Amino acid sequence: MSTHKLLLLPGDGIGTEIMQEVKKVLAWFNARGTAQFETEEDLVGGAAYDAHGAAISDAAMDLAQASDAVIFGAVGGPKWDGVPYDVRPEAGLLRLRKDLQLFANLRPAICYPALAGASSLKRDVIEGLDILIVRELTGGVYFGEPKEVTDLGNGQKRAVDTQVYETYEIDRIARVAFDLARTRRGKVTSMEKRNVMKSGVLWNEVVTQAHADYADVELEHMLADAGGMQLVRWPKQFDVIVTDNLFGDMLSDVAAMLTGSLGMLPSASLGAPDPATGKRKAMYEPVHGSAPDIAGQGKANPIAMIASFAMALRYSCELITEADLLEKAIAATLDKGLRTADIAEAGDATISTTQMGDAIIAELNALSA
Repeated sequence: MSTHKLLLLPGDGIGTEIMQEVKKVLAWFNARGTAQFETEEDLVGGAAYDAHGAAISDAAMDLAQASDAVIFGAVGGPKWDGVPYDVRPEAGLLRLRKDLQLFANLRPAICYPALAGASSLKRDVIEGLDILIVRELTGGVYFGEPKEVTDLGNGQKRAVDTQVYETYEIDRIARVAFDLARTRRGKVTSMEKRNVMKSGVLWNEVVTQAHADYADVELEHMLADAGGMQLVRWPKQFDVIVTDNLFGDMLSDVAAMLTGSLGMLPSASLGAPDPATGKRKAMYEPVHGSAPDIAGQGKANPIAMIASFAMALRYSCELITEADLLEKAIAATLDKGLRTADIAEAGDATISTTQMGDAIIAELNALSA
């Protein structure tokens, strides 16, 4: 039985609460004996800034580099609104993505049958939904230079963010999308804005070229704004969506609400395979933020965090049976009508963060009995 080294970075706000529920799951698997996990824990985001004056310390980055996977909570909150831009809580997340070269962000949007009524869309539109958004994560406007605000005088300023992509960045994320589509329903939709952005023109060209090696996969191109409209019109037309950093950020949040709540959407961020070992650097995190308005109240939904750990079992630990088991436990919990406030319908009783975690553990016990 192999041992998997994980770095836990709870972060800020509800990040600390939902990470506690992942720890329960880790303890359950360790006690069961089919998998073994060693964990380290450190600070990130506002908590790291308070302790070290930086959004993540060099020591924490060393732990991240040495781990099989990073399990990340959430960062940020109004407490740190006034800190310098380069040490804001979100800078810790961006450094992890950049230094670990996590270029491929996978964001599944799955509608659990029990939650079809929790979506703001009609049941027939989202029932059975299963799409995967593949977002390029280390290029584009979030990392392009120059990135600055210039004082022009006379009370005027100019802000500049630069959208930059090179061929290899687009090619490698396209190939991730095509490879994943081969394991699903065999369709990729590439989204960009080639009608107004030169980076979109190149994106379209490179994705089309990469597709030549994947004749068994269907490829369609769609403008990103039209894609956003189609996501809320008829999302089941999509299988895998591949897009850039900015549009992927926005479109995946739209997809999250199709499922009923941001609290339901996990994600995986993967690097390239190591030439020697085949292993990828990886980080797993819920798509939602730190939700400071409910932090400390036991209202947070831990399912996206726990489902992110299920993705770690699948992609970093190659524990497919264990990943399937955990995902089945989540579904079984929902099937019993247990709801945190964010996924409750009118009149539903709600349970706390801790109670939801305990309920998922109970289903793990039942399913493995």
